Order: sequence, then structure tokens, then C-alpha cells
Amino acid sequence: MRIRIAFSAVLTALGLMLLTPVAAHAHGDTVKVVVTGQRTGHVTADITWENDGDAVDETVAATVNAISVDGSRTMGPWRLVRDPAAAPAGWTTAETLPPGSWKVSVDVGFPALGHGDLEVAVPVVDPAPGTGAPTASAPAPGTPTTAQPSAGAPSAGPPSAAAPAASTAQVPAAETEGYAVWWTTAGVAATALAGAAVGLVLRRRRMRRRLG
Repeated sequence: MRIRIAFSAVLTALGLMLLTPVAAHAHGDTVKVVVTGQRTGHVTADITWENDGDAVDETVAATVNAISVDGSRTMGPWRLVRDPAAAPAGWTTAETLPPGSWKVSVDVGFPALGHGDLEVAVPVVDPAPGTGAPTASAPAPGTPTTAQPSAGAPSAGPPSAAAPAASTAQVPAAETEGYAVWWTTAGVAATALAGAAVGLVLRRRRMRRRLG
């Protein structure tokens, strides 16, 4: 009985050992690399199994190299990382290419061999348009505002303290003038009455002399 159990365990282990390579190679021995372009300077690529087109679930060991079309500049090697903004087969670079035309090549070494290349153009991104000249901000509600005098117009200063003094000085002057007129009129009347009295006295004396 024990011999049968041991024999069954050995067969099971051998079966698993035989099936494991089959499962490992179910997708094929190569991967398909398609460089799809760039997004804001980041190289993008799709990596699938060559045999069935399934996305690669395993960790991918790949390098990215780029050379300018004129051959004056080179970038890389960079590694590929999962692209969260793309499909499961999408990969990208953490680094960015500067503006220009680039010949990009991607070489995959694990979990299988694969290669892809593409000429990628990275456009120049214009900076955001600057704002115009700063404008005067509106005063906050409740903030007192002061009127600015116009050019050439005399500025109105605070009311002078001499104005009340001038007005108060004019009142006694008017009253004094009235008093002067009143006293002048009274004086003329008194003088006229005195003259009339004197004339009456003189007439009486003349009449007495004539009668006497």
C-alpha cells in the first residue's frame, strides 16, 4: 500500500515537471514589439506575445535607445515601465525626448526576445502666452477711495480755517456800518433841530427889538 502511494506521488511530480515547460512556452518564444510613438516626449510601445497576441503579464526587461535623424544626438539607454494610461500591453519610458526627430529602437530581453523601432517626432511646445500689463485691481468692498485730481486742475485742499474768521469779521463790520449810518442820521436831525431852535430865538429877539 505504501509503495502504491509513493509511486503515485512520483508520477504526479513527473507530470507537473513535464507540464510546466509546456505552460511556460504556451505564448511562444518571442514577443512582438510595436513602438507606437510618443506622448509629451515619453516613448510609447505595445509588447505582446508573438504567437497569440496576448499582453505580456510578466516583468519586461527592455532598453530604449534614440538617435536624432541627423545623428548629432543620442538618448538612452532607458528602461520601459508599465503605462497606466494605456491598454494592458502598453509600455512607456519615465524619461522624455527633447523636441526633434528621433530614430527610436526598443530591445526586449525578458521574458523573451523582441525588437521594434520607429522614427518619432517630438514637437516643440510653445510656452503659455504671458499675461498683459498688470491692471489696477478694483478696491475691496468697503475700502474708501480718494479722487485723484486731473492734470492742470488745482487740487482742492482742506477747508481753510480763515474762511470762518472772514465771515465772523464781516458781521461786526456790517453792524458798525449800520451803527455809523444811524448815528450820522441822528446827528443831522439833532443839528437841524438845534438850528431851528436858534433861528426861532433870534426871530423872537428881532421882533422884541422892533416892538420896543
